[in-house]
Amino acid sequence: MNQENYDVIVIGGGAIGLATAYHLGKRKAKTLVLEQFTFVNQLGSSAGVSRQFRIPYPDQYMVQMALDAQPYWEELQKQTDIPLLDKVGTLWFGDPTVHSTEGNIAEAEEALKALKVPYTTLTAKEIEEEYNFRNLPDTYTGLFQPDGASINFKATIETLLDLCKQEETVSLEENSPVLKINQIGELFEITTPHGIYITKKLAVIPGPYINSVINLLDFKIEATYWNMSSAYFRKTDPAIQYPTWFVFQNASGDNGNQFYGFPSVDWDHPEYIRVAPDFVINPLEEPGDRTLIPDQQELDYTSEWVKEHMTGLSTEPEYTSTCLIALSKIPNKELLIDFAPGYVPNHKNIVVYATGWAAKFTPFLGKIMSDLALDGHTEFDITPFQLGRKYFKAL
Repeated sequence: MNQENYDVIVIGGGAIGLATAYHLGKRKAKTLVLEQFTFVNQLGSSAGVSRQFRIPYPDQYMVQMALDAQPYWEELQKQTDIPLLDKVGTLWFGDPTVHSTEGNIAEAEEALKALKVPYTTLTAKEIEEEYNFRNLPDTYTGLFQPDGASINFKATIETLLDLCKQEETVSLEENSPVLKINQIGELFEITTPHGIYITKKLAVIPGPYINSVINLLDFKIEATYWNMSSAYFRKTDPAIQYPTWFVFQNASGDNGNQFYGFPSVDWDHPEYIRVAPDFVINPLEEPGDRTLIPDQQELDYTSEWVKEHMTGLSTEPEYTSTCLIALSKIPNKELLIDFAPGYVPNHKNIVVYATGWAAKFTPFLGKIMSDLALDGHTEFDITPFQLGRKYFKAL
């Protein structure tokens, strides 16, 4: 067994793990990325090929985070000829009284105003006329923010992987689950099926598989696992186009009744529009219970919504997919970025990105995680996400 020494080992080679390694490589830190599956796999939170980039959020600090992420996307875009963001705008609409995991329309307007982000307000009728929806209740309101985009997530991950391969100081190991973490004084000894590696610092970013890693350090996070469904509806009107959108509605029985969607894009079933439920009927107990087959009931509710409220589309999905996410038990499903808790030896050298929806911040979170790993701090205000003291539990 070989024993190599590193400045930082990144555990998890999904989008954010690779973004972290890319930023570490730019600083010439000797870095190893350990991925338990293969790179660009469909088994974690980076499954599926598109994500939404948006600036509307109910909290100013989240709006600020989206604004801070923009230059990092621009910098990443310079590294590839493939367009990573298809800028079509963000449309939020629905019942203005609803508070969901995404937030609330009125609160988002306040946050956008406070940070001087341009947006337009819309009535139900205007949403129908301008954006191809129909049969919306008169009470629905909306906001449109033009910087929203559909992220070519697969191309984003592939670009980051290529950049890591080009960095002299970055090594990549796939099919390398972490089996053991030993502490030797100030150092960590990491055992995988392929070898034993020594490092000064750990960046733990394994997406929904977070507990399988931090349990080795004798702590855990209370999480719930959503195996999220997604469906593609064929365009019956070839000219039809939608922005990225999200609808706020109250749940009705099992039907969470919150849906979101994407434009048709040339890199993902171009003749189709992707629509997905932003709820799951049965959360999973363990990430190992995940499946690539979406929940039929969730798909049925989605079809029903498409049939009732969208134009120019067939009403039965022809392609489907799933994506697994770990969400903390934090009420508004906040991101969690923090150091390991104080009772873990050497905790200041272990930085953890644990839960939450964060594809839209990928290159920016790579910068934050690399700063935290190398310097122990970052210039960006991450206090809203440093929630470890509340949500990490000793084993």
